[in-house]
Amino acid sequence: QVQLVESGGGLVQPGGSLRLSCAFSGSIFGVYNMRWYRQAPGKGREFVASVSTTAITSYGNFVKGRFTISRDNAKNTVYLQMNSLQPEDTAVYLCSAARATFPYNNNWGQGTQVTVSS
Repeated sequence: QVQLVESGGGLVQPGGSLRLSCAFSGSIFGVYNMRWYRQAPGKGREFVASVSTTAITSYGNFVKGRFTISRDNAKNTVYLQMNSLQPEDTAVYLCSAARATFPYNNNWGQGTQVTVSS
């Protein structure tokens, strides 16, 4: 049973930085593509970033070079470094693990709140 635990959220001023972590357990981390999504109040879930099993990364259009996703296969953890945060980045950030091999299951964490406010 895959479990994902996000951490690192909090309150930060505009222009500040946060690093989110997502700890993975319950299966073989290396066969999962890892993604970050976010959901702001009253809005749908939005893709933020992904890192594949071969460390290929991609980002949502709104990121514009501000965020960096990375994975540490030795620690079974994926990170999201967020810089130049703005109030519109306020959301719950959720980690997902999508298995790249059969049975291609997808798992979600509970999320961590990020609030950008002065």
